[in-house]
Amino acid sequence: MSETQIPIAELEEKIIEALKTIFDPEIPVNIYEMGLIYAIEIAEDRHVDLKMTLTSPACPVAGSLPGEVEFKVMGVGGVENAKVELVWDPAWHPGMMSEAAKLTLGMF
Repeated sequence: MSETQIPIAELEEKIIEALKTIFDPEIPVNIYEMGLIYAIEIAEDRHVDLKMTLTSPACPVAGSLPGEVEFKVMGVGGVENAKVELVWDPAWHPGMMSEAAKLTLGMF
């Protein structure tokens, strides 16, 4: 099976795994578990649109993190193109973190 024939659900899993390798430099939790990825949309032509946020508009990686996300997603086999849209609505809050992230940060 060629990479362009990978089922979209499987491709999404690969994208999520790639996202889990990206960390906010101030917090020892990956951006996916932090709840910073709001949406992953994969078109039939394997173009990926992501909506993400940051913990705050003043985040020191606001200028670089979206580009890093695009780069990592573009590196996933089967992805033809990727675009990240940085959004602020809804505003991120700690309740958006996964249970694993909360456990890592001692928030239980």
